[in-house]
Amino acid sequence: MPDALERLTPHQRRLLTQRFGRTVVVEDMSWGLVATTVLAVDTGEGRLVVKAGGAPDRHIAREIDAHERWTAPWVRQGRAARMVFADRAAKLVVTEYLPGRLIHGTRAAAALDVYEQAGSLLAEFHAQEGVLDDGYERSANVKTARWLAAPHRIGPEITRRLRSMIGEWPTPAVVLVPTHGDWQGRNWLADESGFVKVIDFGRAALRPAAEDFERLSAREFLRVPGAEDAFLRGYGDDPREPGAWFRQRVRAAVAVAVWAFHVGDEPYEAEGHRMIAEVLSRTSSTSR
Repeated sequence: MPDALERLTPHQRRLLTQRFGRTVVVEDMSWGLVATTVLAVDTGEGRLVVKAGGAPDRHIAREIDAHERWTAPWVRQGRAARMVFADRAAKLVVTEYLPGRLIHGTRAAAALDVYEQAGSLLAEFHAQEGVLDDGYERSANVKTARWLAAPHRIGPEITRRLRSMIGEWPTPAVVLVPTHGDWQGRNWLADESGFVKVIDFGRAALRPAAEDFERLSAREFLRVPGAEDAFLRGYGDDPREPGAWFRQRVRAAVAVAVWAFHVGDEPYEAEGHRMIAEVLSRTSSTSR
């Protein structure tokens, strides 16, 4: 697959050659919706995964941060890949290849043990650090207002309702922990024994712990009977305080609907509109 390497910049390809010598692409694992190329490659050091960001990319720096600060406990257990090489300025990161099959879309996606393992893994990740932040909620509200000011297909009346709601929200101090940012079956692998592993740290950042429940609550928890209970058994408690959780669900719904519209992902955009309808069907008093 020589054309896959051509999607990298000349500087990125030069860095790979300088560090690893001859590089042969064996699989293109890019999603195709954002300017990030993900390739499984064979090198003199074995099979590795190359992630290269394009000019607008903001994910590679987060990926590097996560590997430098938070993934070590998972790497020691074989649950996450070790970072082998990184260059922030070039938007390039190379990790070990992690054997396993993507859980999303397989029978493993309905296995309750998978969710219990995922809950336990997440609890371990979150427990590494905690920072009290009195500006996070205010910043999150501003970001949602910006999404609503961008082009989208959310109806005018719903947009007005959302803006009004956000303007009335409290902005309490919150504890931020290391979060994966996209915690769901699309970013979990399982080997033949059902051992769960984690990939893709491009959205990792310090956030409230409950934000890592968001993707699951919108998808797997709705589709897989018992998945939420199994996940909470693994996690150990439930960090979703009702008021903060309501605000988070609204913010996430808006972000999904607008972002998906921007990248042309119509099924995901429809999911965002469904999420908006769901949260607005609840009484706004839960956000107070």
